[in-house]
Amino acid sequence: MQGKRFDLPPLDRLEAFEAAARNLSFTRAAAELHLTQSAVSRSIALLEERLGFALFERRHRALLLTERGQALYAATVETLERLHDAVGRLRASQAAPTLTVTTSLSFASLWLIPRLAGFTRDNPGVDVRIAASNEIQDLDRAGIDVAIRYTKSARAPGATRLFGEEVFPVCSPALARDPARPLNSPADLRHHVLLHVENLHATPWLVWAQWLEAAGIPDVKPAGALHFSHYEQLVRAAVDGQGVALGRTPLMRDLLRSGKLVTPFARSIASPRCYFLLRSQRSLGNADVDAFEKWIRKEAAHSTATKDAATRPRRGRQPPLGTRPSR
Repeated sequence: MQGKRFDLPPLDRLEAFEAAARNLSFTRAAAELHLTQSAVSRSIALLEERLGFALFERRHRALLLTERGQALYAATVETLERLHDAVGRLRASQAAPTLTVTTSLSFASLWLIPRLAGFTRDNPGVDVRIAASNEIQDLDRAGIDVAIRYTKSARAPGATRLFGEEVFPVCSPALARDPARPLNSPADLRHHVLLHVENLHATPWLVWAQWLEAAGIPDVKPAGALHFSHYEQLVRAAVDGQGVALGRTPLMRDLLRSGKLVTPFARSIASPRCYFLLRSQRSLGNADVDAFEKWIRKEAAHSTATKDAATRPRRGRQPPLGTRPSR
């Protein structure tokens, strides 16, 4: 008898794994999937049993991906996104026209989605689909109307600049107030765990070594390090008080304004990259896409105008470190 062509785990277990890996929490994954925490935990255990290796490192009040878990997470996200997009395109062929926007995972989750209700409220007849992916796609070939891309000006011909970016340390308020480990100056980072992101899209100005060098303390040795495959995972760990992260404007602005994160110092590095809006040829003259472009440009202008208030440090403000060129 001929064997199965694909030796794969059940799709529901992969979905549970993707949600748990993205949230680094079985509880948050369960809430997202409308399951119990025990159901998600059991699904992950069965998946690990079938694969024959651990996907997560379970620590006290912390959940981290193993090296094999990170590799499977990247492959799972890519596969599920392709299935999602394929099903979406098939459904769209029979549904009303939809405004499709693609952008990075971090920008979608930390900036765009929290604001999107404002656009749908003001434009009730427009159906919006967010295709969050770190993959650069051909807009017209993929049937996408708008892309928000994070790149250099020279690589975005014909695109509209929304805002630039600065990089600076952030942490939870509880960590900042810890009397046993003060954060009065950048040198105090030696008492803390530093959070790092490691993926193909990491850039030199998002690396701690670059920031510490610009701060004049390149030899500081932190108390420890945690590494994550995606930036939104790192942000969640910072909010949970697991260490100090490098925050990015505009992505951190809402978390800073809400008080979920604070800036212990005002020192920052200006990134050579910016966020740009790019429209496909198929979207030109489309009134719905025109309305979306007008809305997001207004949101970007407002976000830039409120930058100083949102990123004001807990203590006296220090001069920025200035722009560091990429290597």
